[in-house]
Amino acid sequence: MASLPRLREELDLLAGPVLPDGQPSWTLHDPERNLFFRIDWQTFEILRRWSMGDPVEITKNITTATTLRPDVDDVTHIVKFLTDNQLVVLSGPQSAKKLAERLAVMQGTPFKWLLHHYLFFRVPLWRPDGWLQRMLPVVAPLYTRGFLLLTLLALLVGLTQVIRHSEVFFTSLVDTFTFNGLLAYGGTLIVVKLLHELGHAFTAKRFGCRIPAIGVAFLVLFPMAYTDTNETWRLADRWQRLQVSIAGIATELMIAAWATLAWGLLPDGELRGLAFMLATTSWIATVMINASPFLRFDGYFILSDLLDMPNLHARSFALARWRLREWLFALGEPKPEHFSARKQFWLIVFAWITWVYRLVVFLGIALLVYYFFVKIIGIFLFVVEIWWFIARPITHEFNEWRGRLPDIKANPYSKRRGTLSVLLFAGFVALFFVPWPGRVVASGLLRPLDVWTVFAPSGAQVETLLHEEGERLAQGTEIIRLHSPELTARHKAAVARVESTRWQAAATGLDANARNQLQVAQQQYATAYAQLLEIQEQLLPYAPVTPFAGTLRDLDPDLESGQWLAEREKIAVLVGDGPLLVETYLDEAAVKRISSGDRAIFIPDGLEGGVFTLSVRNIDADATRVLPDGMLTAQAGGHIMTRASQGEHVPDGSFFRVVLQTDERPAGFNDELASQAWRGKVIFRADAEAPATRYLRNIMAVLVRESGF
Repeated sequence: MASLPRLREELDLLAGPVLPDGQPSWTLHDPERNLFFRIDWQTFEILRRWSMGDPVEITKNITTATTLRPDVDDVTHIVKFLTDNQLVVLSGPQSAKKLAERLAVMQGTPFKWLLHHYLFFRVPLWRPDGWLQRMLPVVAPLYTRGFLLLTLLALLVGLTQVIRHSEVFFTSLVDTFTFNGLLAYGGTLIVVKLLHELGHAFTAKRFGCRIPAIGVAFLVLFPMAYTDTNETWRLADRWQRLQVSIAGIATELMIAAWATLAWGLLPDGELRGLAFMLATTSWIATVMINASPFLRFDGYFILSDLLDMPNLHARSFALARWRLREWLFALGEPKPEHFSARKQFWLIVFAWITWVYRLVVFLGIALLVYYFFVKIIGIFLFVVEIWWFIARPITHEFNEWRGRLPDIKANPYSKRRGTLSVLLFAGFVALFFVPWPGRVVASGLLRPLDVWTVFAPSGAQVETLLHEEGERLAQGTEIIRLHSPELTARHKAAVARVESTRWQAAATGLDANARNQLQVAQQQYATAYAQLLEIQEQLLPYAPVTPFAGTLRDLDPDLESGQWLAEREKIAVLVGDGPLLVETYLDEAAVKRISSGDRAIFIPDGLEGGVFTLSVRNIDADATRVLPDGMLTAQAGGHIMTRASQGEHVPDGSFFRVVLQTDERPAGFNDELASQAWRGKVIFRADAEAPATRYLRNIMAVLVRESGF
């Protein structure tokens, strides 16, 4: 074997923490690039003997002097590791060519450079190392146990004030969702994030680490503050590294605690508003962003330090990919790393959760970029992000599978396992395109087909109560007799006037001398009679009669003769004996799957009254613009997302009214229950549809909608 390449002279070798398996570790530091590499005991022993220059001699010496048993392949792997990470000095006639090739690979094409710097780049803004060193005595009290206890006390008192004035607190939160409020939140977030980064920087500086830069990193042009704390890898104590990782979140929580206390104690004004902004911004930013371990934010580094697993994402991903390949092909490949069964299981679960989380986040970022930029640029950037963050890793894994095809074909068991995996996948895809009998679920309102509410007319007084609650009435039955002294007096006067004018008209026709006044008398009679008819029509509501046969419900038990009623005061409800109706609203995709006569069931909320069998009676051809009431809105517990417009409920999207009729009433659903509207779930037996059809329809709708420039 050729002699070993020479190590770069400026490399530092630092003592590292004890690994979980008990062996010591070391950290190899590249000061030129400020990079750190964790190495194990065997690698350290090989590097100690690097000057021997001969892999065989190195392995023999290690075997003699230690309990380790390395072989030449181990040395070869370390040579590759050092070369790939540019930790050796290249020599020989091909060294210049290799360096040029490496530089070309690093720089890439102009397109790749632009792509990489669009997806992620950093802008250092400040070199704070000297200032941090000078300010350490000033911030030293913030790291004492006394200040921690004082902050916890402030948090307790502040939360007590928030609970006592919760209505004011949450009202203030809603009131800030305005343009000016969001601008204020943006400014507050910048200040909080600067303090967050200073928390990392000061804590790292306390442990002797150098902080070369604080600046702004751009992830898909989205700005995020960052602090270069790479030198924390110098720290052998992982608890010190953990303190650095958690310092940013701790700083935000400290700000939130004191700001919450200030909000509870300060009077209304600008200072209290500022305290509110600091409190809510710190809580929300910490919980929603920094605490997540699925992206490389503080939560990831905290979890990595807690587990003492540098490169947690890469290592868990490698383990999950190995597990997936073993499930699919059973190649018997060695594990990337060996852990206990429990730890291996949770690392694989963590990897899968991270993949799903990133899929959702990157899709959201891609859509945001698409809508933020001009459409033609947005489409290009959308495709770039989908390829780089989602399609590219999947394609890379498929290429790994393709590279293992010879091994799969050579191993009969792996071949059978791979064939079974392909068949299962093909079966799953086939099921995606096969029509399946499905169902459509929506919220609906159950009402009687015939229902009539009796209201009191103006100036009504109860004269006679004719019926009782729950009494069944035939069509045309008088329900109650009301009295209006004013209308009664007018009615008597009108009757008298009709009689008088009728007599005058008759008498005029008999008197030859007064016949020339006959037309006038007849006109007076017609006028008086018309007035009488008008008054009689006004009296009809004072003696309401049933328009259909039914049961009298909701009769006011306090009604009694002589009682005066307010205008439009509810007296009773007449519920018809006919079938009940269910009214619901379906979106465009769902309404295409049902037709008149289809069967359905209705389950009232709370399961009171039993289950109703229904049939579709009518489907509106036009979409509903405004819901008649709010009982089916999502805000009230229904399924329809709406927005308020001039006091009306306007659906978000196209919804079509569907009316269903009950076949018969369940035994437990009596007339008393039928007298009111019931909300519940309507479950349709819809036409069979392949899942792919629904998704393709939605995709085509989006493409058509977005095709215009």
